[in-house]
Amino acid sequence: MLDAKEIGCRLRELRGNISRETVADAVGISVSAISMYENGERIPRDVVKVKLASYYGKSVQEIFFDEKYHV
Repeated sequence: MLDAKEIGCRLRELRGNISRETVADAVGISVSAISMYENGERIPRDVVKVKLASYYGKSVQEIFFDEKYHV
């Protein structure tokens, strides 16, 4: 698995111009959780990884594990 900082960077890139509030509501987590994930302070639990991947139309593997993946 990638480190928290790299995962955070990918999540920020995927979110683009979408607000944190929109993503948080769609995935069912708090805005502060999205912020912590994007800032590399925490790595999402597996169930949240699946929800984020689904929301962004990507696989869990692409976002959280694939070192060669580019958003």
